[in-house]
Amino acid sequence: MALSIGIVGLPNVGKSTTFNALTKAQNAEAANYPFCTIEPNKALVPVPDSRLNELAKIVNPQRIQHSVVEFVDIAGLVRGASKGEGLGNQFLGNIKDSEMILHIVRCFEDSNITHVEGRIDPISDIEIIELELLFADIASLQKRIEKLQKEGKAQKGVSSQLIIAQELLQHLESNSPVRTFAKRDDESFIALNKELRFLSNKEVIYGANVDEAGLESDNEFVQKVRGYADSKGAIAIKLCAKIEEELVGLEDNERAEFLASLGCEESGLEQIIRESFSKLGLISYFTAGVKEVRAWTIRRGDSAPKAASVIHKDFEKGFIRAECIAYSDFIKYGGEAKAKEAGAMRIEGKEYIVQDGDVLHFRFNV
Repeated sequence: MALSIGIVGLPNVGKSTTFNALTKAQNAEAANYPFCTIEPNKALVPVPDSRLNELAKIVNPQRIQHSVVEFVDIAGLVRGASKGEGLGNQFLGNIKDSEMILHIVRCFEDSNITHVEGRIDPISDIEIIELELLFADIASLQKRIEKLQKEGKAQKGVSSQLIIAQELLQHLESNSPVRTFAKRDDESFIALNKELRFLSNKEVIYGANVDEAGLESDNEFVQKVRGYADSKGAIAIKLCAKIEEELVGLEDNERAEFLASLGCEESGLEQIIRESFSKLGLISYFTAGVKEVRAWTIRRGDSAPKAASVIHKDFEKGFIRAECIAYSDFIKYGGEAKAKEAGAMRIEGKEYIVQDGDVLHFRFNV
C-alpha cells in the first residue's frame, strides 16, 4: 500500500525543487518559467522511521525496507485551470489520482524568480488553487446531477444520491470545500465521492517554502500560512526547498550536523512525510528476519488477516494466527527468542487489531 501525494501550487513556488529533494534524485526539472513540468513525475519515497534501524541492530538483516509514500510532481496550476487554462484539465486529472495534497506556497522574496501573479501573497496563492479545485468539483458534480435527473424521470422517482448531490452543490457554491460537507458519512455521498473523486475532499498539508534566512524564525508570510491552515483545521510545515535539496547525498552524521546548525531536529520534508502518513490514518507493522527488516503499511484499525494480506493476498485467505511482539518488548528483550522466553510474545487470532509497531510473524495455510 503506497500513499500517493500530489504536490500542487502556482508555477515557480518550489514544487519541482521540493520533489527533487524528496526523491533524492534530480529527475524533476526545476526552471524559472511556468509549466516546466508538464508530465507528472512520480517517485516512491521512504517513510522516515528510526525503529527500523533499532530492529536491524538486533537482527542484523541483509537489507532494511521502509514503508513508502508516492509523491507526484504536478505542473503548476493557474487561474482558470478548471476551465482548461494552462493545460489545467490535464493537471486536475492528475490530482484526482492522489489521496492527499501537498500544497507548496511561496513564502520568500526573490526578484530573480518570477511569480506568475506578479507579487508575493501566499494567502491569495492558496485561494487561487483552492478555488480552481472547488470549481472543478462543481463542474463534475453538475454533470452527475444532470445524469441523475434524467435517470429519475425514467424511473419516476428522486434518488437519495440526487438529493445528496444537490445539497453538496449548494455547499460548494457557497465556496465551501467538500471536506467540510456535513454528510460525508452518508452512503450516497460515499458513492458519489468514489465515482467523482472530489478534489476539495482531499486532506491538505501546506508547505511554506522559505529561503535560508526564513528558517531561523517565521517570517510574516509563514505566519499567515500557519494562521490560514489553523482556520481550516489543517497543518502548515515550514521548509526551505533549496536547503532540502542540499541535504541530498549527505551522510547521516553530516546531515544531522547540518540540521542542528539550522536549529532543526528533522527536515521539513521528513515532517511532511510523517504527517502525511499519519493524517490518512496509516500505520506500520514490522517483520524482522535475517533476510530483511521491513515496515508494512496498513490502515489504523486493520485486523491481523487484513494486515497479512499486504504481504500476500493468500495470507489473508489462509490466515491461522499471528505471533506478535510489541516493538518496545522486542527492543527491551533483544529480539524474538528472548522476548518469547520472557512471555512477551502473544498469539493473536483473526479478530486482533494490529497496533503501530507490532513485530509480526504470520502462520497460514496455503
